[in-house]
Amino acid sequence: MSERRGARGLGTSLPRTTLIGVAVIVVALVVIDVVLVALALARTAPEASGQPRPIPTFGVQQSGPATPAASPSASATADSSDAGVASADHLLSAIDGLEAWRASSTTCADPKAVLEHTTDGGKEWQAVDLDADVRTIAALRATSSGVSVLVGTGDTCATEVRTTTDDGATWADGEAGAAGAGITEQGLVLGGDVVDPPCEDPADAFRGDSTTLVACDEQLDWRTGAGAWVDVPVDGVRAIAVDGGEYTLARAGTASCDGLQIETMPAAGVTNATTTTPIGCNHVPTERPVALDRSGDDVWMWSGDSVAVSKDGGATW
Repeated sequence: MSERRGARGLGTSLPRTTLIGVAVIVVALVVIDVVLVALALARTAPEASGQPRPIPTFGVQQSGPATPAASPSASATADSSDAGVASADHLLSAIDGLEAWRASSTTCADPKAVLEHTTDGGKEWQAVDLDADVRTIAALRATSSGVSVLVGTGDTCATEVRTTTDDGATWADGEAGAAGAGITEQGLVLGGDVVDPPCEDPADAFRGDSTTLVACDEQLDWRTGAGAWVDVPVDGVRAIAVDGGEYTLARAGTASCDGLQIETMPAAGVTNATTTTPIGCNHVPTERPVALDRSGDDVWMWSGDSVAVSKDGGATW
């Protein structure tokens, strides 16, 4: 009996040992597999600490110079930076120290006519609508009773005068000369006549009741009625205004002013020996378009994209 039991015990112990070994191997393989999977996941998972990396963007940043933003359109402020206004001819007409009108224009081929009105000394400007056929503005004159503009109209840029008595709400045909002298592509418009200017590309022109003054590059030209032009050796005049019996001038290139010097000269009896009297200096760039007007002691200057008003005849700004 004992031998049989011995034989039976030996036979049953071997399979159990084998099963335990197999189980250990299986468990080891499972553990190894879990470790490998964990390592693989650790390599592909995002970092648990630190700042997240930014999402790449394309077409926003450039290695070269940035493309400038588009220029704003004409605004109703004194610091308007509209490209059309800033590069166009300037016109300015003041009623008093607070109210004035200004206009700018380019050419008939590239019409960009702008008309604006201020009642607070040039701090804010309100755009004024023009008739749909207006392509250019060559002259501007404002009074307390109305505003007149010399305009080029239609495809042929025909010269006409338009007048408003309701601040631009409506326009009607105006009288010849009501807007003052105008420098147009056809010539110098004086009243109902178009004449050749006394020089090429005059900077400004003013026509009163009986006299006319034209600013040329190297001189001023003055005349009474339709008489001969009188050359006055005053160069660098960029803009002309008048009040009573004297002209007010904005002049560049003088030794005593690094901007535009304000000078006066008589409006009547002008000869080639007539001289000017320096009054003050407005320190503005001289290469910008400029317009000037005067009402009593209030002198207005529109230079580039800024408007300034002097309360003492141009002595200080």
